[in-house]
Amino acid sequence: MADPLSQVIELLRPRAVFSKGISGAGRWGVRYSKFGQPGFCAVLEGGCRLAVDGENPVTLEEGDFVLLPATPAFTMSSFDRATPRHIDPNVTPAPTEEVRHGRPDGPPDVRLLGGYFMFESPDAALLVSLLPAMVHVRGNRRLSVLVRLVGEEASENNAGRDLVLARLVEILLIEALRATQGKDAPPGLLRGLADGRIAEALRQAHGDPERPWTVAELAREAGMSRSAFFDRFTRTVGLRPMEYLLAWRMAVAKDLLRGRAIGLDEVASRVGYGSASTFSTAFSRHVGEPPGRYARSHMRRADPNWSHPRKQGPDNPQQASRIPLIRPSNRD
Repeated sequence: MADPLSQVIELLRPRAVFSKGISGAGRWGVRYSKFGQPGFCAVLEGGCRLAVDGENPVTLEEGDFVLLPATPAFTMSSFDRATPRHIDPNVTPAPTEEVRHGRPDGPPDVRLLGGYFMFESPDAALLVSLLPAMVHVRGNRRLSVLVRLVGEEASENNAGRDLVLARLVEILLIEALRATQGKDAPPGLLRGLADGRIAEALRQAHGDPERPWTVAELAREAGMSRSAFFDRFTRTVGLRPMEYLLAWRMAVAKDLLRGRAIGLDEVASRVGYGSASTFSTAFSRHVGEPPGRYARSHMRRADPNWSHPRKQGPDNPQQASRIPLIRPSNRD
């Protein structure tokens, strides 16, 4: 049975972890500009306030963990209000030692481990849109252990460091998102997975993207009528069923085109299209360029000396559009 959450995290390809110790004492405040990359913070000792743009302010306590999949602008401060000092992480060099806010001497009122990483997937924006804007977890022992391991591994230069960090961050993401699954989550993948009927449809669609799904077939998998399923899926996930399925198929197709020397016919088959022509048309409409060109551009980025063989198969949207498109109807 497919695990949609694990598949999404795997396609996001989290990499390049950076972490640092942060402490604060007395009256202090910092205002960070929008960063756009995923960031995280774990409270090791004490507490402070966190106000993320677009979210309700929260009080952070020892043992809390916060994940911001796309890190918007935010303010972090002591409980005593202070005019925040502005920091732009896009231009400020990453510190090499612990960051201290407020009073420089004496014991801190709060100690945190903060950090960020990168999603290598070009589909990151689409996939991140399925996740909550802010994940706040309280008192999760497993997350505390993982954060400590990430901090220790990031601070060393041991053999295999990058691979270990990549795997740790994948696990950290899954654990954090697991902890927020529930009907109170905002519309998205996590809320969909918390709904037993919608979760079954998601697992089927993720596990068998090559199947020519319809809303009616997904509804049967969920044990619901077509209309009830359509309304519930749209309300829970935030996308119509066929919109979600198309987005997932294109994410899988991009992954296949980037990393494997396989033909368009095989890629098309794996994501539910009857021919390379129909797939090329759908891909071009969704991505903005034909799949062959997309694959070549990514191979060139990975290897500037790469040269492609004479291309085969339809890679022209005008040519491919003469064949009826086998894809979900927008009406669904």
